[in-house]
Amino acid sequence: MKFVNNTLYYIHDPMCSWCWAFWPTWLKVLSELPCHINVSYLLGGLAPDSNLPMPLETQKYVRDNWIKIQKVVPGTQFNYDFWTLNEPRRSTYLSCRAVISAKKQHTDFEVLMIEGIQKAYYLNAQNPSNEDTLIKIAKDIGLNVKNFKKDLESTDVNKLLVDQIQITKTMPIRGFPSLVLVKECNLERIKIDYLKSNYIINQIIT
Repeated sequence: MKFVNNTLYYIHDPMCSWCWAFWPTWLKVLSELPCHINVSYLLGGLAPDSNLPMPLETQKYVRDNWIKIQKVVPGTQFNYDFWTLNEPRRSTYLSCRAVISAKKQHTDFEVLMIEGIQKAYYLNAQNPSNEDTLIKIAKDIGLNVKNFKKDLESTDVNKLLVDQIQITKTMPIRGFPSLVLVKECNLERIKIDYLKSNYIINQIIT
């Protein structure tokens, strides 16, 4: 992949809880970006495909992380019913492929799918590791569900995800979410403040 100058890359996973906490500030950043800065999303992929139930110790780790996030980023909402209504799995690649599949129908669907996954997971206690949850989101945001399902299961979309994951490993990032600005052919890591969009914007315009 050739990185494009004056592009801000947002590296994420749609099931990343810190990405959910950052999303409101990220939307403010988007509204405040200089017009010459383009935005591109890259999927880093948190956890590969798995049908195994999430171990209890991992469930506790994730729940404790939600509690930590709510202290660090006040106002972030989590629906803890998720843990009793579902059989959690440590598996996010399917939801990543859902984002790519949505974008294939139109670029506008990329963000809608990311938001749809986050809200289904964190607000509505639904499991985006399950295909039926993702298909429901696809229907809700107006996708052609038949094409979405076909793409979701395709080797082409899986290859696109693998390629994006490999690209993110070459970037100067520290977990998700991360921001990288390409400026004069250099990749600059933009530090994130989860509550202050102007802190991020000031790094981009200087």
